[in-house]
Amino acid sequence: MLRITFAVPLLALSLLAMTALSPLNSSIGADVPAKVLRHVVMYKFKETTTPEQVQQVVAAFAGLPKKIDAIIGYEAGTNVSPEGKSEGFTHVFVVTFKDEAARDAYLKHPAHDAYVQVVKDKREKVIVFDYWAEE
Repeated sequence: MLRITFAVPLLALSLLAMTALSPLNSSIGADVPAKVLRHVVMYKFKETTTPEQVQQVVAAFAGLPKKIDAIIGYEAGTNVSPEGKSEGFTHVFVVTFKDEAARDAYLKHPAHDAYVQVVKDKREKVIVFDYWAEE
């Protein structure tokens, strides 16, 4: 019986501590939105696009977060899936925004326009997919 009566208050204290420290109740990161807008861009490059040109595209895209304040997150990578279902798409870029207004500002930004000029003749196909993600 002693274990049960001691365990219940201990469990209650543990739950209280976890609740008090949870991000929902913390002022740390209070300015981070509950949801963010992810903007996913995937490229299938033309067969005539050289590895140097692909690297130029990757570097130009990677430079956008330093030029466009609306970007709050950025990731990029190349396909490493063993499934063989990428249909020739080799590169993905994921840009994160706090909302649609930030995404729209990015799309109209001169740095984005300049980037499009770098990539437009090097890609065979592009997929753009936006979605809301829990943060």
